Amino acid sequence: MTISKIAEAAGVSVPTVSKVLNGRADVAPDTRSRVEELIHRHGYRRRRGPGGGRSTTLDLVFHELDSAWAIEVIRGVERVARAEGLSVVLSESGGAQTPQDSWVESVLARQSAAVILVLSDLEPAQQARLSARGIPFVVVDPTGDPGDDVPSIGSANWNGGLAATRHLIELGHERIAVIGGPRDVLCSRARIDGYRAALDTAGMPVDPRLIRTGDFHVEGGRDNGRDLLLMDDPPTAVFAGSDLQALGLYEAARELGVRVPEDISVVGYDDLPLARWVGPPLTTVRQPLTEMAEEATRLALSLSRGERPANLRLDLATSLVVRQSTAPPARR
Repeated sequence: MTISKIAEAAGVSVPTVSKVLNGRADVAPDTRSRVEELIHRHGYRRRRGPGGGRSTTLDLVFHELDSAWAIEVIRGVERVARAEGLSVVLSESGGAQTPQDSWVESVLARQSAAVILVLSDLEPAQQARLSARGIPFVVVDPTGDPGDDVPSIGSANWNGGLAATRHLIELGHERIAVIGGPRDVLCSRARIDGYRAALDTAGMPVDPRLIRTGDFHVEGGRDNGRDLLLMDDPPTAVFAGSDLQALGLYEAARELGVRVPEDISVVGYDDLPLARWVGPPLTTVRQPLTEMAEEATRLALSLSRGERPANLRLDLATSLVVRQSTAPPARR
């Protein structure tokens, strides 16, 4: 299949097909859809890059870019891209879970080798546009169920929530709270499900008042932590759901004169570098963020070469890192 044949089948000129391939905006929507459908149907793949070689850029897009969490992901993508001789184009979707169409057009115009999306999703039409140009994408830590045909790399969030809560149970805690992330984020739901499973397995009741919804940021940990610590019968331990929320809980405890771990034990999630330097050093669940990013980049580049890996979805193992923020509950 050639550009001229696609143009003939679509009833448009060759330059119009070229505009669609280059992500140009000056094409009528119905014409663009007709051309893209033909490109996708016939599996057309244009040789890209200087001299017909492959593209030299890789796109990395975050829904938010404002924490140490993102730095660990960037480090993993950059490490693999550098080894492959690629440059990384970094974008943020401004807090939206789905990038705007203008972002898709810029990716098409760059003719990127592949796209890595972090905590983001693509609309079906956006997926089709990338697929029509032969630009694969991989999702890191998907917000929802991406579907069996969407390549994704995550971590064992359920096991992480289970391990964090089980650690607190083994220390002797009976009133254990959890501060999760947004309700619509898959990894948050999985961590809370692991928390519930640990309590159920130990024969302990699940108190709905001790399950709080946060935002994975310091503010969510501080606000929810303050509410929990001011309860008439406060918890003796909290699984904070992220290291940043654990830091927020530290701040709430400091403001209220509550000591960690003497009065409240705290477990985080992620094992960011800062977790070992806060006071006291934070017990947390290590999520292999850099390794997840590396695997996602390798998978995306493998797909860009036309390879078909055996597994398009992979969850890397998590592990509990015990430090000084957890201890047996004080006698009351």
